[in-house]
Amino acid sequence: MTGARFGELVADAQRRIPEELRELMENVVLVVEDRPSAETLAELGIEPPDTLYGLYEGTPLTEREWSMSGMLPDRVTIFREPILDDAEDEDDVRDMIVETVIHEFGHHFGLSEEEIDQAEALWRDQWFEARGLDPDAADDTRDQ
Repeated sequence: MTGARFGELVADAQRRIPEELRELMENVVLVVEDRPSAETLAELGIEPPDTLYGLYEGTPLTEREWSMSGMLPDRVTIFREPILDDAEDEDDVRDMIVETVIHEFGHHFGLSEEEIDQAEALWRDQWFEARGLDPDAADDTRDQ
């Protein structure tokens, strides 16, 4: 997959964030990089073969104060190579990007990991329902 196509999928994933939430996204940029640095992985305690699909760096909206205006933008980074390495096809790449974008922007909005998990589950349920599939049946097959 070309870098341009990957970038299109990332932009599409960002557009999937509901408009009312996109309007609240302040002082944040979304970028694509090839892979996380060894230093980033070490700082986060991630050791191979584990890796990182995305990273939020900044101050969540829930923790910002009025005196923080004029700060450099927060940054959401999507890492292309780990996603491509783990994906089976373009549909899989798209789904992994959407889930990663949801997760990282969840951090931007100050959501807890539990709340982010709920948002990802909601997206997965909608994905299955849009395809006429039963999300609960899919969960059962993933556990086997």
